[in-house]
Amino acid sequence: MQASTHLVRGNFAIEISKGRVFPCFGEVKQRSLTLNRNFCIRSGSTCSGSRSGDVSMGAGLVRAKNGIEIAVRSSVKTRSIKAQASGGDIEDLTPFNPQAKSSGAVLPFVGVACLGAMLFGYHLGVVNGALEYLSKDLGIPENTVMQGWIVSTLLAGATVGSFTGGTLADKFGRTKTFQLDAIPLIIGAFLTATAQTVQTMIIGRFLAGIGIGISSAIVPLYISEISPTEIRGALGSINQLFICIGILAALVAGLPLAGNPLWWRTMFGVAIVPAILLAVGMAFSPESPRWLFQQGKIPEAEKAIRTLYGKERVAEVMYELRTAGQGSTEQEAGWFDLFSSRYWKVVSVGAALFLFQQLAGINAVVYYSTAVFRSAGIASDVAASALVGASNVFGSAIASSLMDRQGRKSLLMTSFSGMAASMLLLSLSFTWKVLAPYSGTLAVVGTVLYVLSFSLGAGPVPALLLPEIFASRIRAKAVALSLGTHWISNFVIGLYFLSVVNKFGISSVYLGFAGVCALAVLYIAGNVVETKGRSLEEIELALNPTT
Repeated sequence: MQASTHLVRGNFAIEISKGRVFPCFGEVKQRSLTLNRNFCIRSGSTCSGSRSGDVSMGAGLVRAKNGIEIAVRSSVKTRSIKAQASGGDIEDLTPFNPQAKSSGAVLPFVGVACLGAMLFGYHLGVVNGALEYLSKDLGIPENTVMQGWIVSTLLAGATVGSFTGGTLADKFGRTKTFQLDAIPLIIGAFLTATAQTVQTMIIGRFLAGIGIGISSAIVPLYISEISPTEIRGALGSINQLFICIGILAALVAGLPLAGNPLWWRTMFGVAIVPAILLAVGMAFSPESPRWLFQQGKIPEAEKAIRTLYGKERVAEVMYELRTAGQGSTEQEAGWFDLFSSRYWKVVSVGAALFLFQQLAGINAVVYYSTAVFRSAGIASDVAASALVGASNVFGSAIASSLMDRQGRKSLLMTSFSGMAASMLLLSLSFTWKVLAPYSGTLAVVGTVLYVLSFSLGAGPVPALLLPEIFASRIRAKAVALSLGTHWISNFVIGLYFLSVVNKFGISSVYLGFAGVCALAVLYIAGNVVETKGRSLEEIELALNPTT
């Protein structure tokens, strides 16, 4: 009789047979397991009675969800293991009890990592209010091309940094990569604050861009890998919240500019402080247990788990890492592995989400909201932009509370739908003559609603979802590739947005953004899977079965 083992992991049942690991969906009742044999996922195939056929990773999870009622009770139910030996005897192994009060502390280390996210937002937003004043100071007040380069050089650097961040994170670990990241952030902030020429400003912006590009890759990666499953969504969305706080801080920092035209130098210079704090904080932060496990550093991984979750959960988390197993049996993935048939489908989802996020117009709104408000007749344009930043923070805070309840996919669809409606409102406010007397008010209201909708899903979810759906051996590089798509599209929009507006008009551009948002809703409905309530190892087993 063939020996087999059935393992209960949250709402997954995992069957180990003939040395292979198959994730199967079943029901857990009173610490015992009853497998629903009418549906399971085995190496990319679906089994229904005697029928089987190849299905995509998205269809597999969707059918599983439709086939059973999914209730996520990982944080309140005891997880048990029962092994059935070849002689039919049942051996009860030590049960995991996540109900025990944890003596670890994840939140402080998430907070340290989010300093990188805050700098991400700050460097993106700081040029918004300062552009007019620094252009006069540097002698390019009428040169819109050079102004566009000052805006977009940051994004070119971020593209380089996002790819570099994935490689560094795989080679040196997450915490050391944060410390290396602080170097271009500090130097870039210093050069931009002290620049006397356009060339120095562009070099400083490029270095700062490299820094925020690395941050954009490793902040969500690190948070995802150190967060407990039951609150991973909430903690992951804090990344976006701090990006929004950084943007808001940059907009608020621009308020004194009207009375002090040279204040823009101080605005750029203060970014040195959080960069130093990030480097120092990471010296005391634990490394990702998942990265340590992949490197074969088991004692260090157990130590990190004790720090993050408490000694009570060391056995449980180590068991999950061993269950996934890929880190110890397969070599680290190369860049070309991302385009293999095994991984490309899930990698393409990550790239598409960031492409939609940028082509939907968010950074055009952030960069140029001041100019848009001014053209609409708003007197206090900097204050109006600060209102946009506050809306971003408010929406991100709401998203944090909804992420683990509503799920990632539903928030994405709601978000892009709201963005499409807001962009349509903005477009009509500039074209309908009957709305002309209210164009200023509608410009602010539409922009605020757009940013609020963005912050509920399109902003926080892609950076959270990607580390969840990527297999451990490709996670850092796949996140970097997706963010490379983000920064390239971001760069193009930042460079050409004003020129396109001058050629086609703001109304037509906003109408185009609305169309992109509508397409995003259709794409998400057909390709994105729900990941709430599942551990990273469970998701990996389901979406990336071992070969």
